[in-house]
Amino acid sequence: MPSFKIDTSTAVVFVATAPTPKLVSKQTGEIAVDRETGAKLMTVGLLISDEGEGNLYQVTVPETGIQADLAPGTPVSVIGLRARDWENTFNGQTRHGISFRAVAITAGV
Repeated sequence: MPSFKIDTSTAVVFVATAPTPKLVSKQTGEIAVDRETGAKLMTVGLLISDEGEGNLYQVTVPETGIQADLAPGTPVSVIGLRARDWENTFNGQTRHGISFRAVAITAGV
């Protein structure tokens, strides 16, 4: 599926929730990995505010692209943020949404 680049150059971005491992399965605790690099994937909650509107996004980032000191309230820069739509069917129910992925999240603006 195609993905779309998101420009955050005029936005104010803060960490809303600290990085946590992205799980493949909650039952097994298996951590998701990047298919190309093998790096563990993390999920970070970001508050992105632009043009008078703020939204919370859960962004997936390779563990290698996250600084160790990212804590809630930290202003950050997001490198390579992209959005991709998804759809799946499980137990006869179709679900869909938009996932967000970044190359890196760094402290500071």
